[in-house]
Amino acid sequence: MRIFQMLSTIAYGDAVSNDTFAMEKIIKGMGYGTRIYAESIVAPLDKKNALNVDELKDVHKDDIIIFHMSTGSRLNFDVAKYDCRKIVVYHNITPPEYFAKNDSRFTKVCEYGLEGARYLADKVDYCLAVSDFNKQDLINMGYKCNIDILPVIIPMSDYDKKPDKEVMKEYSDGYTNILFTGRVAPNKKHENLIASFYYYNRLYNKKSRLILAGSFRQDDPYYIRLTEYTKKLGLGDAVVFTGHIKFDRILAYYRTADVFLCMSEHEGFCVPLVEAMKFQIPVIACANAAIPETLGGSGMLIDDKDPVYVAACIDRMVRDKALRADVIEKQNNRLAYFQYDNIAGMFEKYLKAFIEKLSLIHI
Repeated sequence: MRIFQMLSTIAYGDAVSNDTFAMEKIIKGMGYGTRIYAESIVAPLDKKNALNVDELKDVHKDDIIIFHMSTGSRLNFDVAKYDCRKIVVYHNITPPEYFAKNDSRFTKVCEYGLEGARYLADKVDYCLAVSDFNKQDLINMGYKCNIDILPVIIPMSDYDKKPDKEVMKEYSDGYTNILFTGRVAPNKKHENLIASFYYYNRLYNKKSRLILAGSFRQDDPYYIRLTEYTKKLGLGDAVVFTGHIKFDRILAYYRTADVFLCMSEHEGFCVPLVEAMKFQIPVIACANAAIPETLGGSGMLIDDKDPVYVAACIDRMVRDKALRADVIEKQNNRLAYFQYDNIAGMFEKYLKAFIEKLSLIHI
């Protein structure tokens, strides 16, 4: 028996890719031959890390394919063609309506992804969903197989690496840093982040900045609208769009942040929430999708996205030392659940149980 993993794109620093690499390490530790296959392998990753999916041909009936589903891809359909046991790890596919007004190409990608997800519903043997929110998604799409919840496996030791010295120096200047990390996308509601920061900056603290750490396309209509909105509000350099950045720079932004603000409307898990916990940054987040589940009773959850109210929440989190300490303590307690050994152990347990079930079937 061999265990292969498949995903659309594998890239350094990507949450789905990190999950895949973590599973590879665990599978090897269990004594099984394994390899990662992807449609797209983004440099500096190469054939030492993954092979093109078209190279996966010699698959036997007793092999297992673990398919990480997170976007629109031909793999959502093609994985069904392999004559072996199949496991889906569902990271979530963003509803296409979020992109309808901004990006017709990505709207079609999401539509294609959900079409493929529904197609696979009766063609896989087992599912792992990174949240209960995602599990319900699968059930609503017609999945009848057993579905267990397995959070993203996060290599916590990576965050102990040295941060970028220049960023540390530049942003340790006495300003209050409000941080959000994640690609610029409509479901993450960057416009609400900017509006909330505007009122915080104007009403409470002129010496503050909003750092939006995440990739974007220069020609993306949504990104263009955000930059125009920032200019209209007169925020200038107080709002920083970092674009795609190296890991050591991300570490520096986390280390210099005072508050992590998340206004996202749709998240299947939201790894940055856990990253903020790791760096002991108090989280303020809208109670949407999987966000309350990931926070697990920690952070400051808000139901009101009115920017004046959110600005007041930021100010209280910055100034109220007792509140800040309480929030961080609860986040530390929640962080213990996401420790690598715990989630890795869950994955190994689930995979062993699945393999043992296969053995009983073959007796």
